Amino acid sequence: MTKENKKPVKEEKIETKKETSEKPLETIEKKVKQDIKEKVEKAVKEKVEKKQERTYIIPLREKCRSVPRYKKTNKAVKTVKEFLARHMKLRDRDLKKVRLDSYLNQFLWQRGIKNPPFKVKVKAYLEGDLVRAELVEMPKALKARKLREEKIEIRAAESVKKKKVAEKPAEKPKEDLEKKAEEKEKKSAVVEAGKEMEKAAAKQMKHTAKKQQKAPVSQKMSLQR
Repeated sequence: MTKENKKPVKEEKIETKKETSEKPLETIEKKVKQDIKEKVEKAVKEKVEKKQERTYIIPLREKCRSVPRYKKTNKAVKTVKEFLARHMKLRDRDLKKVRLDSYLNQFLWQRGIKNPPFKVKVKAYLEGDLVRAELVEMPKALKARKLREEKIEIRAAESVKKKKVAEKPAEKPKEDLEKKAEEKEKKSAVVEAGKEMEKAAAKQMKHTAKKQQKAPVSQKMSLQR
């Protein structure tokens, strides 16, 4: 081979090296962009969650002063809902979209309709268009009730699981039950067929007996003539 033929081979090798070096750079850039996007999305989600969940200490004494005694706790419930609708920035400040937890409601009504608490510490969070509020600092009585209810729920869930486990092995011998049912049907069919045969035989016996009785009567009539 001449020297002129050898030169382009070297140039081709250099070009292939450049192409191979460019490919990994592109893949690295794509990975970096994906990582940046994921980090940005996580940060946005965390900010949204922080905005959605908030804790408030809601004063109730001033609002309940100007109300008659037999309406004070009702007014306290209403003030909690109004406070949350205003601070959680609900559209139209619709009080129907504010949902109070059962324990929070029990805490407000604990001392009756005339003596609501002076303040409440509440944890509020957005759930779609609704605002849900939960009681943060529970008294001992409510804590005991909550624990009791949780135990009842756990027992109910365990009993449901046990029933499911007991039903699973019962599902396996379904074929045996079907076979037994088929055998019973066959036996009943055989018994019914036997009864029908007996009835037919009894009918035949009756017919033969009647014929035998008629024969001598006809003979007597012929002898009398």
